[in-house]
Amino acid sequence: MRSFLFILATLSVIGSGYWAYHENYETQAELDRVDDLRRDIGNSRERLAILQAEWAYLNRPDRLRDLAELNFERLGLLPLRPEQFGRVDQVAYPLLLQDLEISKPVAVISVGTTEAGVSE
Repeated sequence: MRSFLFILATLSVIGSGYWAYHENYETQAELDRVDDLRRDIGNSRERLAILQAEWAYLNRPDRLRDLAELNFERLGLLPLRPEQFGRVDQVAYPLLLQDLEISKPVAVISVGTTEAGVSE
């Protein structure tokens, strides 16, 4: 009986050692994956900063004004004036639901409910 317990203890030590070894390698692999993701995020942020700088450079008002003047015959772009903007009370909003008339009501019964609307 004692030798059986020694063998069982030895096997459990070997099994737990294997488990710890396996978990260590999985942890190292996940840490490498996290490092790769952080590097990708850093590269993406750097690329985003470059794109934002390019966007700001291309959207300079003086550059856009010159482009609008060069292509005036084709595009017909003019500078915005304050009288071109409307007021809030001039905006046509859609009708509210209470203003809509329902001519043919339809009874809707969902799956799993009775006609009274109570779940079965």
